[in-house]
Amino acid sequence: MYIAMYIVIMALTQSFAFGQYQIRIATTLYALAYFNPFLIIPAGLANLMSNLFFGGLGIIDMLGGTLVGIITASLVYAVRKYNLPKWCLILPIIFVPGIVVPIYLSQLLAIPFLPLVVSLCIGQSVPAFVGYFLVQALEKRFYKSALLKS
Repeated sequence: MYIAMYIVIMALTQSFAFGQYQIRIATTLYALAYFNPFLIIPAGLANLMSNLFFGGLGIIDMLGGTLVGIITASLVYAVRKYNLPKWCLILPIIFVPGIVVPIYLSQLLAIPFLPLVVSLCIGQSVPAFVGYFLVQALEKRFYKSALLKS
């Protein structure tokens, strides 16, 4: 289900989800790994599939995206596991894709590294904050439901 949602969101937003300036709304879903480590691998696979279907930059982008998805989701889960403040889940969603993706994308697109880091970090800010608010809302909803049932 996670991978399907990611792919559908990428299909609907692909016009601004690829290239030098990208806002990947689908990466909001990385925040869901806060609740369950089971979502770490699907985050990477979802990124792999979206880069396969929509990316067009080849195997380097597919493998790099997979790694970025796994690392980002792992760090989001670590926020909960190590009882860090919830707002910390914003940081990996912005900075892992924002710093790791330009390592290979700058070479593939012949774009300088630093401007690409800046543009990707800015673009990742949108899904990072949306992901934070999604986690807040889901936690409030499910925590409240659990209290009412007990």
